[in-house]
Amino acid sequence: MPADLVLLSARLLDPGTGALLPHTALAARDGRIVLLGDDREARALAGPRSTVLDLRGAVVLPGLTDGHLHPVSGAERTMGVDLSACRDLDAVRAVLADAVRALPPGGWLRGWGLDPNAFGGAPVGHAALGPVLDGVPAFIELFDAHSALAGARALELAGIDGPRAFEQGSEIVCDADGRPTGLLLEDAACALVEAVAPRPTEAEIRARAAEVLRAMAASGLTGGHAMDANGDTLAVYTALEAEDALPLRLRVHPWCPPEADDDTVAELIRLQGTGGALWRVAGVKLFMDGTIDNGTAWLEAPDRHGESTRAFWPDPRRYSRVIAALHRAGVPTATHAIGDAAVRHVLDSVEKAQTEGPGAVRHRVEHIETVPDDTVRRFAPLGVAASMQPTHCCEFTRADHTDNWSRRLGEERAGHAFRCRDLWDAGARVVLGSDWPVAPYPPLEVMAGARHRRPADLSLPPHGPDQALTPLRALRAMTVNPAWVAGEEGIAGRLAVGHRADLTVLAEDPLAVADTELAQVPVVATVLAGRVTYRGAAL
Repeated sequence: MPADLVLLSARLLDPGTGALLPHTALAARDGRIVLLGDDREARALAGPRSTVLDLRGAVVLPGLTDGHLHPVSGAERTMGVDLSACRDLDAVRAVLADAVRALPPGGWLRGWGLDPNAFGGAPVGHAALGPVLDGVPAFIELFDAHSALAGARALELAGIDGPRAFEQGSEIVCDADGRPTGLLLEDAACALVEAVAPRPTEAEIRARAAEVLRAMAASGLTGGHAMDANGDTLAVYTALEAEDALPLRLRVHPWCPPEADDDTVAELIRLQGTGGALWRVAGVKLFMDGTIDNGTAWLEAPDRHGESTRAFWPDPRRYSRVIAALHRAGVPTATHAIGDAAVRHVLDSVEKAQTEGPGAVRHRVEHIETVPDDTVRRFAPLGVAASMQPTHCCEFTRADHTDNWSRRLGEERAGHAFRCRDLWDAGARVVLGSDWPVAPYPPLEVMAGARHRRPADLSLPPHGPDQALTPLRALRAMTVNPAWVAGEEGIAGRLAVGHRADLTVLAEDPLAVADTELAQVPVVATVLAGRVTYRGAAL
């Protein structure tokens, strides 16, 4: 039977060893690799309907996988004005003023990517933006997607005129007189304004998601671990796959919030394994804390503002019981835990669950921004993966610790954080991702950040260069290790006969390129299940 895909004149890279395989060609049929050999052998498998590509020495890798991203909810969130390039308040005001002028009468202004460092020493609140939002209902998400800034008119429409109590660790930030500043921390607070703001239609969200996913494929991604299934997300994946418009293989983790009762947990268990050929529900996402920038992380000692002292779950013991229930059901969990107290509690909960109900369930912790040595050493014995986003360190913190994140943590903790290398050296399975739309999704940028620990424009010195990963480790963290944490190491993450034909083709060997040049390496092609999802101009 002819192959569906034949790649010729290629260099095939093994992310396990970092060496080039002795083969020059690859063939795939029915979504799997059926041949690694020479060009003559591969040509013999080509038929009249086969896709045959002469790669002229390009490098073929197992498909790059983003270990943490939000394709559909991120697509919706990024439909507003992009503030991610604004470095000071003047720039923020100018971009917002342009957006306001383009609004129809009574229209809402939506924005995203606002970095709190743009406020300098000023409090994060709508007052700092001046009159630009006067009378305009505005809802602007901060870069971390855990907080937002609402204008005075938006607060009025949502009926927010003072503080409120929430079941989860959320807050309407108010001034000394009890008046809301516009800063909303965490989901429950943000949801009050989102409930009165207009939403795009299902068709608009689906079209935007398709656009985002196509761009992700063009960046070299063949897969992603999607860390939410909010709203109509699963319906969007279903529709895109039915339209043959899903260019990434997605592993979906629906959220389990603190208010989830036993019936909700049971429904999350029931959802496992559902999906399509290219996407399926395969895990549950939980939150143990918020973010350091907002003062909503859970630290073992307060930050410099006296904040970040509590868990996102009002009763952390309930979180432990949910982890135990999911573990017993064989459901892998991914828990957002940024602060040292949060990470410790997640590991304590997993250890207890493993003791009470042994089983080969691969749990993971997301972000892990600050942890002490004894916590670093616990990951490997527990078999818990460390899912990390190095570009958060690169883009939002500074080596001189003048950024908001570092100022809150203080010198000692800020100088000893985002410990990618220490976790790897301690035997943890480190998985890299972007957390898009928090940070850019191109996987070469993610790997480059893990290697040089500098912003993408290389404008600043590296933050914590002792925690940089080697080129081979960075590559393994987006190929071999995502396959392992998914329990798919037998069919993914390597170039081998019988493995999935999910492939990323680069113009150069990523292991031989300088750290600071990796992000500029051209993507020649991207292949998902033996089907070309992106073809560069060189082909």
